[in-house]
Amino acid sequence: MELRHLRYFLVVAEEQHFTRAAERLNMQQPPLSHQIRMLEKELGFDLFRRHPKGADLTAGGAVFLQEAKAILDRVETAALKASRAAQGFEGSISVGFTSSAAAHAMIPAIIRAYRHAYPNVQLDLREGNAAELTEWIEDGKVNIGFLRSPVSQPRGICFQHLLDEEMLLIVPVGHALLPKKMTGEMPVLSIKSLAQEQFILVRRHGAPGMYSNLIDACEHAGFTPRITLEVERMLTNISLVAAGVGISVVPASMKNFHRDSVVYCRMRDAKPALVAPITLVSRESGGLPVERNFLELAKKIQKEYKKC
Repeated sequence: MELRHLRYFLVVAEEQHFTRAAERLNMQQPPLSHQIRMLEKELGFDLFRRHPKGADLTAGGAVFLQEAKAILDRVETAALKASRAAQGFEGSISVGFTSSAAAHAMIPAIIRAYRHAYPNVQLDLREGNAAELTEWIEDGKVNIGFLRSPVSQPRGICFQHLLDEEMLLIVPVGHALLPKKMTGEMPVLSIKSLAQEQFILVRRHGAPGMYSNLIDACEHAGFTPRITLEVERMLTNISLVAAGVGISVVPASMKNFHRDSVVYCRMRDAKPALVAPITLVSRESGGLPVERNFLELAKKIQKEYKKC
């Protein structure tokens, strides 16, 4: 039994006439009658009572009609769902991010735009550090990741640099390095003035590029930074600066955290320049249609933020 046999049967049942059904199907009446006879032979009972004015369903034919309609409806639904999945309009995708990357307005903008464009795709969001995200993507547990600097670059994983943003120094309110009279402008401090300060930094494996760049910039300024504490998340080091434990550096997009307890400052004379990248991580294989759609949308929005 083939799907075309069910479609032939359905049209004959609707027309109650073989000749009219054949015209609807753009075929001759004798081949259509033959196909229905073959179907009846396979089923083992007559579907129609044939008479000079047309054809009426038998009791068995009436039951078979309902089942045939249900089968054809399910096939149509399956084809539609498969087509939408093939185009990335249905399915699921897991997106991971580090807390510091998610603080940049571009990341929620991408996620919001994707949810709007593909409302029938189930979106799973996961937070982790850069090492965890890379491992999850490599293992297939996460499809796409946003992080700052890669901690490793395994084969088969693609790292696309999206943009750089300025790194800011954060110090507790009332710190001795701050101007006595604060204006609305963000203070600017020389990196050389930080030689005696105690630094709180994200652990090297959590932010390797930014960590090592700061050390290089301090050493270029003539001192080795005194690292008093290392933490796992950038949000944690902001809280610890607010508590007066030390000073730190964070990406500019995080400058709204603890504004009542810390002061964000620009740094001058830092060589190399201290910047915080945002990196998009995915599999090189091209992935699923939902992944390709997400990557395409992310690149489109990234161009808008890169202009800012």
